[in-house]
Amino acid sequence: MDIREYQKAAMRTCPSNLPRDEALLNAALGLAGEAGEFADIVKKVRYQGLALDAATQARLAEELGDLLWYTAQACDALGLTIAFVMMANILKLQSRYPNGFVSRFSQQEEEALKNMHSD
Repeated sequence: MDIREYQKAAMRTCPSNLPRDEALLNAALGLAGEAGEFADIVKKVRYQGLALDAATQARLAEELGDLLWYTAQACDALGLTIAFVMMANILKLQSRYPNGFVSRFSQQEEEALKNMHSD
């Protein structure tokens, strides 16, 4: 399944009667909730001794699927395709890191953002 097929199939399970702003709000809250569930599992692996075994990986994959569903809903509410958002993100990353990720450049950008907000 490609991403366009996924978005179309996912939106068949989305309430069609939601106004655009409600669909966007539902997506935003859903993304936050599912990201929290994903983070909670990772926290349990890191700090509470949960094994990162096949069962835990399956749970993480399920949460990623839920995140993808809410991403599709957000894109749909904004009139975007996931493919467009993916490409825009890659273009942004290529511009930011033309030679691949370099930690010190990332840290410099973070410092520049702090300075910009402190003025």
